[in-house]
Amino acid sequence: MPRPRKPASPFRYFNSSPEVIRLVVLMYVHFPLSLRKVEDLLFERGIDICHDAVRLWWNRFGPLFAGEVRRQRVSRMRGFRHWRWHLDEMYVKLNGEMVYLWRAVDHEGEILESYVTKTRDKKAAFAFMKKALKRHGSPEAITTDGLRSYGAALNELGSREKQEVGRWANNRVENSHLPFRRRERAMLRFRQMRTLQKFASVHANVHNHFNHERHLVDRQTYKQRRSAALAAWQALAS
Repeated sequence: MPRPRKPASPFRYFNSSPEVIRLVVLMYVHFPLSLRKVEDLLFERGIDICHDAVRLWWNRFGPLFAGEVRRQRVSRMRGFRHWRWHLDEMYVKLNGEMVYLWRAVDHEGEILESYVTKTRDKKAAFAFMKKALKRHGSPEAITTDGLRSYGAALNELGSREKQEVGRWANNRVENSHLPFRRRERAMLRFRQMRTLQKFASVHANVHNHFNHERHLVDRQTYKQRRSAALAAWQALAS
């Protein structure tokens, strides 16, 4: 009986080690650094690469790493009870034009879904919520702002009774926009919707992976969680 073939390594065509590639992707996506700043920081560590390699590696491996992180988290989160979602949309400038980045965040600050559209109407809200519900399951309550597109889309989905609207009820998702805004400024904005969609999804999953709620736990617990997250990241695609 023939032995099952081992999956080919995604790093097989690259001269650099997987450890360096994972470090580059982590530095560029997780921290508000430009391509050239990542290059300079790595050079200080004795790693000589070009900023174009940083761009190539995050485009090639960022979605791969984020996909593995997301699959692990979704399998655990689908069984949650008393799950509350917060939905909001934010403006992102794309070549001088405004597009909309829809985002779903749960009651613990985990970014569940990111979705880019050119419009902010019922059709866009419906596509966004349908995608989030299909991937993560149904929550107990959905908190939104006063945009009527949410109510119309929830009517189509048969979940209007779960909607909650309040003046300050959606602060959870409003605050979750800040890390992405800092990252956007470091990248000098985006130029294509495809790039924006890719980076928003990758950034959300990396942010979730290293978000340990340090303000809610003691120092020892935080250090243990941080070490576990870093060890899990270093084992990706191994």
